[in-house]
Amino acid sequence: MHLGNWFRNELREKPRALPCGPCGMALTALRSTVLVALAATAASAQPGGSKMLTVDRIYTAPDLNGNLTEGIEWAPDSKRISYFGRDHLGVEIWTTDHATGQSKVLVKASVLKSAMPPEKADIVQSTGLGRVAAQNYLWSPKGDSLLLIGGSSLVLLDLNSMAPKTLVSGAIAIDDPKFSPDGKWVSFVRESNLWVVDLATGNVKPLTTGGRSDLLKGELDWVYPEELETPTAYWWSPDSLKIAYYEMDERSVTRYPIMDMSSPIGAIEYEHYPQAGEANPIVRVGVVSVDGGETTWMDSGKDTDVYLARVQWLPDSRRLAIERLNRAQNQLDLLLCDATNGASSTILSDTDKYWINIADDLYFFSDDNRFLWSSERTGFRHFYLYDIAGHQLEQLTSGNWGITGNGGFGPGASSHPAVDEAHGFLYFVSNKDDVRDAQVYRLSLADKSITRVTQDAGTHEPLFAPDASAFVDTYSTTAAPPRQDLYRTDGSRIAIINEDKVPELADYDLSPVEFVTVTADDGTKLDAKMIKPPDFDPARKYPVLVDVYGGPQDQEVQDDWGGDDYLWFEMMAEKGYIVFTLDNRGSYRRGHTFEIPIYHRFGQIELEDQLAGVRYLKSLPYVDGSRIGIWGWSYGGTMTLTALFDAPDVFKAGIAVAPVTDWRLYDTIYTERYMGRPQDNPEGYRDSSPIYHAGRLRAKLMLAHGTGDDNVHFANTTELISDLILAGTYPDDLMILPGRGHGMTDWRARIQLYQRMTDFLLKNL
Repeated sequence: MHLGNWFRNELREKPRALPCGPCGMALTALRSTVLVALAATAASAQPGGSKMLTVDRIYTAPDLNGNLTEGIEWAPDSKRISYFGRDHLGVEIWTTDHATGQSKVLVKASVLKSAMPPEKADIVQSTGLGRVAAQNYLWSPKGDSLLLIGGSSLVLLDLNSMAPKTLVSGAIAIDDPKFSPDGKWVSFVRESNLWVVDLATGNVKPLTTGGRSDLLKGELDWVYPEELETPTAYWWSPDSLKIAYYEMDERSVTRYPIMDMSSPIGAIEYEHYPQAGEANPIVRVGVVSVDGGETTWMDSGKDTDVYLARVQWLPDSRRLAIERLNRAQNQLDLLLCDATNGASSTILSDTDKYWINIADDLYFFSDDNRFLWSSERTGFRHFYLYDIAGHQLEQLTSGNWGITGNGGFGPGASSHPAVDEAHGFLYFVSNKDDVRDAQVYRLSLADKSITRVTQDAGTHEPLFAPDASAFVDTYSTTAAPPRQDLYRTDGSRIAIINEDKVPELADYDLSPVEFVTVTADDGTKLDAKMIKPPDFDPARKYPVLVDVYGGPQDQEVQDDWGGDDYLWFEMMAEKGYIVFTLDNRGSYRRGHTFEIPIYHRFGQIELEDQLAGVRYLKSLPYVDGSRIGIWGWSYGGTMTLTALFDAPDVFKAGIAVAPVTDWRLYDTIYTERYMGRPQDNPEGYRDSSPIYHAGRLRAKLMLAHGTGDDNVHFANTTELISDLILAGTYPDDLMILPGRGHGMTDWRARIQLYQRMTDFLLKNL
């Protein structure tokens, strides 16, 4: 449920203009219908000639966040990147050379248009698999062709002749296509089974049978990608002879009904959604030959109530690594399995008194004798080197800072470390020098020395070349939208991909984001930021809007571009509000020790820290302590309710969007990681769930929720409303968005929601 940057950067579906040329393009999919850009609402003028932001302007085209170049992929030989462009005929594919920085058209728009059949564009409202960004094309391993990906079709485009060859077509949806490492096959998932296409013969065949909606083969369920960030359910062996895959048996998982309230007959869509304490899918890993035949099942232990969180082939193609996490999520085992007979052995185990955060740092060196592992056993995530028998050879990094991942939010960014075996270097991302930054660093495997590669303060999200010789850097600060550049790993820039300049931003009197430090009750230093009105007068008294998320796996106080929410905050600052954000204990990227105070009790320590922030605000001579409001979405909505119910005399008004109100209603993996099972921690669940404290409400409350939310179900809001009624009260404003999902991603809904929230704050704060 950790929305954070994903929410800010990935869920904008406003209509937007698509500029021409190799840079500044935004394309949702090759098959997508280009939305017609709406004329921006005229902005009223302020004295001095600057404009005033409006909700309509923030959520209509042209996008004030700019437009990132999409479809960025590295060619297999690491000599060039490719990405989407646009000419007067439509979408095209460009390349930029790694050595020279020169750009040119690779595939003309006319070729793409003729190669791909038109398909209906869908607006994704779901989370889970909806969070896995669709790829529109893939390079073949030899770099001589591209696989063009449609919703139900696959087309192979020869880059020499530009001749397209249709591999798969029809009306049945296709998911997760991949080339085999040798480039002779293309695999995909259809109707919950794993299929392959022989590129030499064009023969299409299933490798698995019997897959269906409650027995997935090579296909992910809802909860694994949402809460374990598992990107795929199958993996090619390096020799291209076998495929390992998940079988996910969901027959024991609750079929949760999501009703279409706009349907005259009350149509219902079901999703397999395991709520806290309930049965999970039973997952096992099988290996099947590309020639077909019976599946060999890997021995992952007798206990099936576990999570097989990661799967990876070893370079020899004979062994398979599986990361097994127990249901309590406090023990992570690394298994090595024989792919021919399924026999396994546990070579490494990490345990934690509280919980273990899953990472993507496992890397097997080509010598088949060593592997890279990361662990938070010291309180911070660091790299370790092991031999293949599971003996630790050395700790590679150390200190009161941690590995934060290798990007993950920029287009195509990955959370895996980049390893340059030829030169003995490892590249990773960390906030080592400033907790608010994300910088690229290089680790020497020879002497463990660390060199900072990126220099500009802010947030860097790299996409490395396959040989780790260069990377695409998506870079932003609180003052500037993301831009994209091509860099060598010595830190020198090769080429500008997309400056993403938004000249119109200069027309607004945007206030700078100020970073401050707040001291918690126990002396812990907490990071915070604030936005003041552009005409700030320290002699005046201002109301404050506290922007809160507060949950684990998210960091809000970063030096990065905040997207549409940031622009809305600037709009509220124009209207005379101070906007304040604080990262309480339990939040991300301050180390595991900073997270664990929330263990088995959501809301308590988070609220204590947020109230420390309020006390800081009240100490400022220009803050009106009687007019402090709070708002949040998802976990932030839960925190808003917790603040209003448990500190009823502190906040004058609050807005909760899509909140969890009863943690028994949320999913197993996320909730039990921090809270345990409800049958084992009933008091903790009761104390952590806002519904049990609804009778304490004194402030003005606005609730908003989408009825089609497949993540935090609409039942959370209806249950809260029922408890408010029993307590003799009701939300002062209730906004129901029919059919909308957790992100309420369509721009029309966003305009209505944010205008309603603005009006509520103007009236009640």
